[in-house]
Amino acid sequence: MLTRDQAVKSRHEDRLNNQLRNMAFETGFSKHAEGSVLVKAGDTHVLCNVSVIDRVPPFLKGKGQGWVTAEYGMLPRSTHTRSDREAARGKQSGRTQEIQRLIGRSLRAVFDLKLLGERSLQIDCDVLQADGGTRCASITGAWVAAALAVQKLLDQGVLTTSPLLGQVAAVSVGKRGSELLLDLDYLEDSSCDADVNVVMTDANAFVEIQGTAEGHSYSREELNGLLDLAQSGISELQALQLEAVRQGK
Repeated sequence: MLTRDQAVKSRHEDRLNNQLRNMAFETGFSKHAEGSVLVKAGDTHVLCNVSVIDRVPPFLKGKGQGWVTAEYGMLPRSTHTRSDREAARGKQSGRTQEIQRLIGRSLRAVFDLKLLGERSLQIDCDVLQADGGTRCASITGAWVAAALAVQKLLDQGVLTTSPLLGQVAAVSVGKRGSELLLDLDYLEDSSCDADVNVVMTDANAFVEIQGTAEGHSYSREELNGLLDLAQSGISELQALQLEAVRQGK
């Protein structure tokens, strides 16, 4: 994998191949949510709110553990054309269902649900503006919002021990010709030969890998390079997450 000094600025944003988009976390964006952050990954903006609900799904009642789940949606005009609200259609798309399940799985990977007690963390991720990587930004922002909600429960004495076992973040990587690119925007995602979404914990453990080739397949060696690139980017994201939580306390 190229070092940052060796990489070439060949991208339309004048970014290095192994450079994240400009990342920003605005904590406390929604005053009523127990945990809230507006995450900006370049021109992708996602509002992540966490609500603490004093109940669990029916299948967990009486089992002495909590639950972490998520809902995801793209607002009208978050993209270049207006899309209808899914509530107006009366049905969520398969893409929406897949992404919100991914967000829930990713967050549960770093929670001790027994320490959470019989309560739920409901994560709402609403895409205000989309320019690629909305699922990755949602996961990365959701962790910040969840960490802030947990800290509030600890401060209030509702919890005595944090149920958070670590961090989780996500990033997209792609292959364009012989180049490997970190953190794809929409233009890059739609034109790459292959793109891979990677979710990892701060222990460098994988939660999920979603990889697709478009037109040109990729080798095991290239996949290894993409995963290395993703791991490097996720390490940067996790440092930014910690700083956001520190500032949001």
